[in-house]
Amino acid sequence: MAGRSKKKGTSGAAKNYITRTRAVKKLQISLPDFRRLCIFKGIYPREPRNKKKVSKGSTAATTFYYTKDIQYLLHEPLLAKFREHKAVAKKIGRALGRGEAGDAARLEKNLMPKVKLDHIIKERYPTFVDALRDLDDALSMLFLFANLPSSEHIPAKTIALCQRLTREFEHYVITSHALRKSFLSIKGIYYQATIQGQDILWLVPYRFVQRTGGDIDFRIMGTFVEFYTTLLGFVNYRLYTSIGFVYPPKFNAKTDEQGGELAAFQLEGKGIATNGATNGDIEDAEINPEAQAIADRIAAMSDAEDDEEAAAVADLTLEDDEEEATEGIDKFEPTAPDADVLPQPQASSAEIASLFEPFTFYLSRETPRASLEFILKAFGCKRVGWDGILGEGAFTTNESDPAITHQIVDRPSLSNGESAPNAPETEQGSAAAPKAQWPRSTMPGRTYVQPQWVWDCVNQSKLLRPDLYAPGAELPPHLSPWVKPKKGEYDPKLPLEAQQPEGEAEAFEDEGDEEEMADVNDEDDMDAIVDRAGSVEVGEGMDVAETDSEDDDDSGSDADVPAEDFDGFESDAESDISEGEAARLQHQRELEAEATGTTLEKEKPTKKAQNAAIRKKADKQRRQEEEERDRQKMMLSNKKRKLLKRIEYGENKRDTEAEVLRRKRAKIEKAKAAAEAL
Repeated sequence: MAGRSKKKGTSGAAKNYITRTRAVKKLQISLPDFRRLCIFKGIYPREPRNKKKVSKGSTAATTFYYTKDIQYLLHEPLLAKFREHKAVAKKIGRALGRGEAGDAARLEKNLMPKVKLDHIIKERYPTFVDALRDLDDALSMLFLFANLPSSEHIPAKTIALCQRLTREFEHYVITSHALRKSFLSIKGIYYQATIQGQDILWLVPYRFVQRTGGDIDFRIMGTFVEFYTTLLGFVNYRLYTSIGFVYPPKFNAKTDEQGGELAAFQLEGKGIATNGATNGDIEDAEINPEAQAIADRIAAMSDAEDDEEAAAVADLTLEDDEEEATEGIDKFEPTAPDADVLPQPQASSAEIASLFEPFTFYLSRETPRASLEFILKAFGCKRVGWDGILGEGAFTTNESDPAITHQIVDRPSLSNGESAPNAPETEQGSAAAPKAQWPRSTMPGRTYVQPQWVWDCVNQSKLLRPDLYAPGAELPPHLSPWVKPKKGEYDPKLPLEAQQPEGEAEAFEDEGDEEEMADVNDEDDMDAIVDRAGSVEVGEGMDVAETDSEDDDDSGSDADVPAEDFDGFESDAESDISEGEAARLQHQRELEAEATGTTLEKEKPTKKAQNAAIRKKADKQRRQEEEERDRQKMMLSNKKRKLLKRIEYGENKRDTEAEVLRRKRAKIEKAKAAAEAL
């Protein structure tokens, strides 16, 4: 008995996928609502392996979804909200059509359903760690909208909500010292924080004037913002309560209007009260005892560290036999060139958290105040001041405050004078306290650095030399802390000599000399052309020979040159003396010197000859290695030989890029050396 034939498109891949048009009809909602629902639920289009089987032989461009995902959406409570919203929108449209604006406003206020995404957050993130892992895109999107201007597509209410949530998150990062790294890029400023063992990386755009183009679909972005604001609200609540603080923190609208930003929020907890810039009043709150214990431990961390340091100093004074404590961290250096490279010990989290704690910073007007304030406070600094026109919340707005230890500037170099000229005198005749009059004077005992110093200190987890970042100084390269150079790649941190293979430095030097000679020759030729052109007057250079005798004289001028002065044309093979011929000539000179009883003075080789010898030796060694590699390839199978060829292609491409970068650096260093010599 023959089996029953199956109908095409009822099983297999055709049953597992569904088109977007069919999905919208099945859910009985509009296409914008379908997109919004898919974003909320985390359902995205899928690409089937064989589109012909799924679309019954059609090859038209179609968007597919999993059938199970659409079945899952059928039981979503938001579908009822969308339908209620559609019904109320129809009633409002009818009221506006009849000219009843009051009834339309009343319907919108009383009957318009409110969409809540709390249950979706709990469904998509069963544990708190899951929410932290998905926080990168949420923070980047919310920080972007927090810096956008309000428009018809982006209401001011949404921007204010994004600003409040992001600053609350920044306050937690500051309090918990969770920030680890930061990087200044073209797109913006990258930050990385470690929260409960999860690394969170987000991007904050620079505070430039943002111009939103017309080709951006703000409805899609607004849907993501609506979901991310709900997610970050849940995360902030959990983070604040985990360290014993009340959520949401108190918000001072007046301070925020005056540019307070972080200072507009005041964190509250039992026995703990802190403000974004200054100390606040202590207020009590009912919180979890276990969470309060964690908060007390964090608050007492600095005092405990001071006590431990004092005890260590006392022990050192009592016991003279003990070794002296060292400030730096031990480094494991390899004992041999081929030895294993051991991982270097890192500074403890407590040391990193208090990196800027002993200092008082003052931010000049031209520096990015918001990012510097956030980073400095996240790494222990509690005293950050700036000019009063930058906003409220500064520790001090007086630039001449003697408590300031570091001033961050981004202007040309300062003068060497330590005090302002014509300083006024007091009644006792002594000079008054020096007042900073920028940029003609500097305050004595204060360190002036550029903003990059803060980022480099944070990424390297130690305080760097401030003289390398002095105002007007050429800054070291600012490198991404997440990119580690691999073997064979160019590393801007290492000196050029440590990265160049044998013979490359000499080749660069010879090429540089040849380019300089070519430039000099070109300049001489151009000068000669200019002189020749300048010496020609009206009618000069257009003379015609009147007699044949003049031609004979001119032609004879070349014949007067002796034949001995003309060496002729030699080929490269004839001009270059072989090594055997050079050795024979050297031996002949030694014999002649021995016969005459004179000492043969050895000619000192020129720098060019030394470079040529080194390059020749390096090329010979490179050829030998290539020949040995070719012999080894002959023993491989065809499959492995092709795989090795692809590997070598990638290595050669990497080596070429590294060589180009080394060549550029060699030219820059040579130009610097020449400038310093002048």
